[in-house]
Amino acid sequence: MDIVTAVNRTLHQEMDRDDDTRALGYDIGPLGGVFRATDGLLDEFGESRVIDTPLSENGIIGTAAGMAMRDDRPIPEIEFMGFFYPAFGQFMYAVAKMYKRTGGEVAMPMTIRMPYGGGIKALEYHQESTETFEIHAPGVRVVCPSTPYQTKGLLASSIRCDDPVVFMEPKQIYRGMEGEVPTEEYTLPLDEARVVSEGEDVTVLTWGAMLPEAKQAAESVDADVEVVDLVTLSPLDVETILESVKKTGRCVVVQESRRTLGLGSELSALLNEYALDRLKAPVKRASGYDVHFPANDIEDDYLTDAARAESAIEAVMSYEF
Repeated sequence: MDIVTAVNRTLHQEMDRDDDTRALGYDIGPLGGVFRATDGLLDEFGESRVIDTPLSENGIIGTAAGMAMRDDRPIPEIEFMGFFYPAFGQFMYAVAKMYKRTGGEVAMPMTIRMPYGGGIKALEYHQESTETFEIHAPGVRVVCPSTPYQTKGLLASSIRCDDPVVFMEPKQIYRGMEGEVPTEEYTLPLDEARVVSEGEDVTVLTWGAMLPEAKQAAESVDADVEVVDLVTLSPLDVETILESVKKTGRCVVVQESRRTLGLGSELSALLNEYALDRLKAPVKRASGYDVHFPANDIEDDYLTDAARAESAIEAVMSYEF
């Protein structure tokens, strides 16, 4: 399967497994979603469980919050991460805070699916990688798969989780890779990073669409590189991150998002606080630039790629105190 097919198969299986699971969002019905991730759901489950909404992200998330409060298990789709901003009030006031505000009496079992990032030559609001906003909200899990296998297992776990989950889908590699995926149901843990390849010289931390770029860079440099896929951006698997960096003594973060206040900044601070005595070089970030996502004719110059990641790896490898 490719990633978008893995999403579609998981939605079919999870909705078939649990009658309280409902999908809602703009264009998810007859059209099957802008990327066809919800294709066939309406025909199989009907309008009461596959709800084609008006173009109102605030309404979509607010409605989903109410559904979760009445013991449904909604799966709202936000067509693109850049469309999430109108819904941010509902996200912060209701979704993120409800469990705490009710003293644990009201859970919010909902999974907000949203394709994120560039790489498809779309318009500006369709290209955002602003996961920092969601990571900064306590009480919400933020999950980002990087392969079809990860996608199916993590999405199933997210839907079954009683916490609200933001499920980031890397549309740059939606259909750009295929991998073996079990047809039967399975789940993967939401709170464990994945060591993709082991190494002794430098750790590369990354997630989502940047994993292929990081792997390519790791294979092209003259160093023994350990690549770690974070998988869950909030809460972080701090143990795996620290274990890897303390072993290698060097770290590069490869992120698609803008540099300032991106997750790489938090990772750098984390390593400074808990692994400074083991570092042989400062943490280096390969990232997007601190500008708005550009027009599609210069998108390739903006996006973080293997060459930028390779340069960062070489920089930490050559550093001397």
